[in-house]
Amino acid sequence: MQKTGWLISALWLLASGCRQEQASRPLLFWCSNNAAEITFAREFTDRWQRTRPDKPLRYQPIPEGQSSEEIILASVVGKTTPDIYANMWQGSVEMYAKAGVLVPLDTISGFMSFLRARCDTAVIREITSSDGHIYQVPWKVNPIMTLCNTRQVKGPGLQPPPYTYSSYLNAGQQLKKDADQDGYTDQWLGYTEVKVIWYQRFFNFYPLYLAASNGAPLIKNNRAAFNNRHAVGVFRFLQQLYRNGYFSKERLSATRDPFLDQRIATSFTGPWQVGFLEKYKDTSLQYDTWPMPVPDTHTGPAYTYGDPKNIVIFNTCPDPTAAWAFIKTLVDKPGDLRLMELTGQFPNRLNVDTDPYFQPFLQKNPKLIPFARQSRYIRGVDNSEVIVEVFDIISQEYEACVVYDRKTPEAAIRDAAEAVDVLLRSEPANE
Repeated sequence: MQKTGWLISALWLLASGCRQEQASRPLLFWCSNNAAEITFAREFTDRWQRTRPDKPLRYQPIPEGQSSEEIILASVVGKTTPDIYANMWQGSVEMYAKAGVLVPLDTISGFMSFLRARCDTAVIREITSSDGHIYQVPWKVNPIMTLCNTRQVKGPGLQPPPYTYSSYLNAGQQLKKDADQDGYTDQWLGYTEVKVIWYQRFFNFYPLYLAASNGAPLIKNNRAAFNNRHAVGVFRFLQQLYRNGYFSKERLSATRDPFLDQRIATSFTGPWQVGFLEKYKDTSLQYDTWPMPVPDTHTGPAYTYGDPKNIVIFNTCPDPTAAWAFIKTLVDKPGDLRLMELTGQFPNRLNVDTDPYFQPFLQKNPKLIPFARQSRYIRGVDNSEVIVEVFDIISQEYEACVVYDRKTPEAAIRDAAEAVDVLLRSEPANE
C-alpha cells in the first residue's frame, strides 16, 4: 500500500469522529498569510459582519508552517480545521474528498447554477471528483507565461516572441555571455529551479507540456498518458537548454532576482511577478509577456498551467449554507475585481479579458493584459489523490535527463510513465 492510501485511511478515521459541532459558534475562515490576501479577507469579513450579524464569522490567516498544504493536513489530523479555507491547491482536493472531510458543494442549493455561470465546462469537468461530486469552488488562477526582457530578446538577428523551440534555442545561443570576461558565463537566456522538488515542475516541464499538447492530461483512465511525443519533446528542449549552457545550473534564486538584475533575458513565471518588477525594477528594464514556447510545428493556442487555488468547506462546518453564502461574496464580480486590485491575481471565471466589468482595471494595469488573455487557455492538474507522487516521479526523471543529461528524453519519459502506472495500480482505491 502506498503512503497516500495510509494517509487517506487515517484521515477518514479521524474525520469520522469530528463531525458534531456547536451550531452557535462563529464560522472560521482561513485565508492565505500573505499581506494582500489578509487585507482581502479582512475587508470581506468586516462587510459580512455588518450585513449578516445573525451569522457570525471571523477570519484568520493560515498558521505559519513549511507549507500551507502541511498546515491543512495537520489541521485535519488534529481536528482543528477551519470551516472555510480559501487557498486550497486544486491537486490536494481529491485526497481530502476521498477522506470524507469536505462538504460536497453540489448538494448546496444554488451552487451548480452559480458555477455554470462562472466557469466553462472544461473547468467544471476538471474539478469534478471521481465520485461525481464537486468539493471546491474555482477561485483564482496565475497563468505561467514567458516573461521577456524586450531589449535583449528583440536584438539584431533574433526572432521576437512568441517563441518556438528553435527560435528560443537560437536566442539562447546569442544571449549567452561572459560579460566580465572572466571565463565564466554570467548572462543566460533563462533560469528555472533545478531542484528535484515536485512543485518546481509547474514552472518548466508541466506548462511546456500543456503548451505542446494542447492541454493534454498526464493521467487518463487511471494510467499514465504522457508517454508521447509532446513530453519527449519538452524533455529534449529543456535538455538542450542546459546542455548548451543557455539556462544556468547555478542556484540563481539564492541571489538578487536574476530577471530584475538582467542576468537572464526570460523567465517562466506568473502575474505576481509584475507587481514585484514594477516596484523594484531599474528604469533600464523593459519587459513584456508571451505564451510558453511551443514546438515548431505547433498550431492553435498555447495552453499553460494556471496554478489554480480554490475554496473548500470542511465538514466540521456547522452551517454549510451560510458558509456558501459568504463564499459567494468572495467570488462574485465585485469580489473578483477586489482580488485583482489587491493581489494582481486573476479570478477563475469566464472572459476576464473581455468582460466590460474588468476593463478599467486592465486598462490601468496593461502589463497584466497578457495574463488575462492567457486565462482562456489554462489547465490545473489531474484529479488524482496521488498527483504529488506523479510529479515527484517526473521530477526524478527530469533531474536525470534534463539537468544531468544521463538519460535520453525517450528513456526518461518511458521510465516515468511506467513508474506512474505502478503507482496507480498499487493504490488501494484502484485495486
